[in-house]
Amino acid sequence: MVTGRRLLPTSPSIVSRSHTAASPIASRPGSPLRGRIRVPGDKSISHRALIFGLLARGETRVENLLEADDVLRTAEAARALGAGVTREAEGRWRVVGAGIGGLREPASVLDFGNAGTGSRLMMGVAGSHPITATFDGDASLRKRPMRRILDPLVRMGATVVSEAPGGRVPLSLRGPRETIPITYETPAPSAQIKSAVLLAGLNSPGITTVVERQATRDHTERMLSHFGATVSVAEEDAGRRIALVGQPDLKGTEVVVPADPSSAAFPLVAALVTPGSEVVVENVMMNPLRTGLITTLVEMGAAIEFMNRRDIGGETVADIRASYGPLKGVEVPPERAPSMIDEYPVLAVAASFAAGPTLMRGLEELRVKESDRLAAVAAGLAANGIAAEISGDDLLVHGTGGKVPGGGLVATHMDHRIAMAFLVMGLASRDPVTADDSAMIATSFPGFAAMMRELGAELS
Repeated sequence: MVTGRRLLPTSPSIVSRSHTAASPIASRPGSPLRGRIRVPGDKSISHRALIFGLLARGETRVENLLEADDVLRTAEAARALGAGVTREAEGRWRVVGAGIGGLREPASVLDFGNAGTGSRLMMGVAGSHPITATFDGDASLRKRPMRRILDPLVRMGATVVSEAPGGRVPLSLRGPRETIPITYETPAPSAQIKSAVLLAGLNSPGITTVVERQATRDHTERMLSHFGATVSVAEEDAGRRIALVGQPDLKGTEVVVPADPSSAAFPLVAALVTPGSEVVVENVMMNPLRTGLITTLVEMGAAIEFMNRRDIGGETVADIRASYGPLKGVEVPPERAPSMIDEYPVLAVAASFAAGPTLMRGLEELRVKESDRLAAVAAGLAANGIAAEISGDDLLVHGTGGKVPGGGLVATHMDHRIAMAFLVMGLASRDPVTADDSAMIATSFPGFAAMMRELGAELS
């Protein structure tokens, strides 16, 4: 976890990580992993807590906010748009909102660094207000497509003043005098698209409806209700229809951020594949739209136990115990992808230790993450002696039954989850595994290396 006071970044004077020297890091097999830990607060909820705090009237207090670079960029953007944002203690933040319709035009570029979620959700916020805002980020964010966010916003009345080729940042967005309510079917199962449209719909005088063919994480809908908006959710086959009544009177409230299941995935999988290990991760969010990895690991025969289930701030959490044991290959259905889209890299690592093949279907969304994660995972596996094939949007990993060679240098492509996933591999492979850069890990899990060392991992 982050310790001490961390300053918010200031735009646009930040130096992008793409201009800093790489910091390679290696992991190697050693002692069993043992201990009881808490991973950082959930990144998705942390972003949304700050954004809803901006849009609410009055004061919002947030406990256990993830103090990682991605979230701090969103905090600074909220401040630039008119919110009072104060860090009171480690993980404890106070936001005094500007209110729906009360945003001010930012004086400078909103630099989101590597934060795809923060930038896309904030486009929905700024693009529905009569202001002009310019969005930018680091070299990785500049490669990520924004057109699928911009298209519905344009339908709602926003104007794209300028954009980099392919609808990428840097881009400038000007909102309308009055936002138009729409019904929008998302072109891909993406909580970011859905959330951007719903956030824009908050400043619309009518009902904004989002239809998704596959259900995605529902943190935005839950938080809309938590802050006082009227939102209805209807199940439709495998998907959902979400209807939001616009121009609500959002009121500041308290948000307790549970532990991030995407961050918990790394120590949990490390314990499952490292001989003699037993690790407990506390307060992990158990939202069924976020637990696809846990479901898959259980199907693979993982020794996982859930303890002390309880509700915190509208989300169910539990302590999870993971112990070393044999894993078997499975087939992961495509409809599970939205509930574990960020966990496929570390699942691929678990699959490399399993007995038999693991087939992961429907991974097209991995191609538009911080890197082309599908290609990056396959390359990382190959570099460490694991046979894997990509067929369309499917990934087939040939498990070794626990005998992973390792010894490779993994190209992370500035992607924090690629780096952490393959560092997990090196803890149980025959030879060490090296990630070509570790600097970007701070975007989601700034205390990763220190926490893993506390469990007994050898990282250097």
